[in-house]
Amino acid sequence: MIDQPSSPKDTFNLGAPFMGIFSRTRDIIAANFNDMLDQADDPQKMIRMIILEMEETLVEVRASAARTIADQKEMHRHTVKLDRLQADWSDKAQLALSKDREDLARAALVEKKKAADMSEQLKQEIAVLDDALRAYEQDIQKLQGRLREARSRQTAIAARLESAENRVKLRSLMTNERVDDALARFDQLERRVDYAEGRADALQIADGTGKPSLADEINALAGADKVDEELEEMKRALGMGGDKKEG
Repeated sequence: MIDQPSSPKDTFNLGAPFMGIFSRTRDIIAANFNDMLDQADDPQKMIRMIILEMEETLVEVRASAARTIADQKEMHRHTVKLDRLQADWSDKAQLALSKDREDLARAALVEKKKAADMSEQLKQEIAVLDDALRAYEQDIQKLQGRLREARSRQTAIAARLESAENRVKLRSLMTNERVDDALARFDQLERRVDYAEGRADALQIADGTGKPSLADEINALAGADKVDEELEEMKRALGMGGDKKEG
């Protein structure tokens, strides 16, 4: 004889366990990231909290889906047992009727109907769980999409924050008095280099002794001869002659 399964209402509690997670998931999926981040004092901290909340919710949704699948399998096992139970009570009713025990046959058929009613109720609840599993699957896909979006926002926010911090550091550096002092010292060094280069250029004019070179002296002699010749020519033109006066 097959033992009669307990009532499905005693074994399964449908509806209430997963309505809370459904509501929480819907809230996260419908959340407006832009508004939340715009109103946050610390957008980077806020996006981390959002991601953490979504990750935790995703874990819970998957766990709920796993429990639902387990419940479905258990329900299917119960329906199989109830089907066998119905067949068993049907056989018992036929046996009792064949022995002219209509009262026992009627009682067996009553038990068969109870098993049939329980099986039908379980099948309806399995259908409810099928709908729940489809909803879980859709929610998991949506949560994964929103999680990717949130992580992308986190990367963008981190990059913007780093860029802003670098700009602040740069501006602080450019307005620092120490930088101005360093630039002034660079100007002084440049002036010293200019002076050193000027001295080097000046040293190229002479050899450093203050005397003209040999070539310069020879050129000066040649120039002096030309001046003397021109002077004598001018004297002759004036009738002054080139002879010296007697004393």
